[in-house]
Amino acid sequence: MGLNAFSLNRVLEVEPDFLTSDHDHEHDDDVTSVSFTTETQLDLDKFQTWFGTLLQTHGQNILRSKGILDFAGQDDRYVFQGVHMLMSGSEMGPWPDSKARNSRVVFIGRDLDKMSLEEGFEACKAA
Repeated sequence: MGLNAFSLNRVLEVEPDFLTSDHDHEHDDDVTSVSFTTETQLDLDKFQTWFGTLLQTHGQNILRSKGILDFAGQDDRYVFQGVHMLMSGSEMGPWPDSKARNSRVVFIGRDLDKMSLEEGFEACKAA
């Protein structure tokens, strides 16, 4: 794509010892991840309402979110990814195996257990 989102030469200009140093870092034990999967199709309106509200109320604690979604009445997979309250998504073409259609979401963040994520995701299932 030519975006040079990660250019080793550019990193070495800023941090010449990037390849040789130990790069001390700390892990934040408050950061966890959760994921959910369902073979039941999702309702687009329910998902948009739930996810929009989730980002408005807890977006500062959601470091990353991503998923592949199977919406009722749609033939294409819907893929999304987000950072905090910013989210982008698009259709990704038909499912490679129509029998293996399912929805998967992943959240990485802080205090995820307090957000009732599983209940919210389950409530998005199409009737």
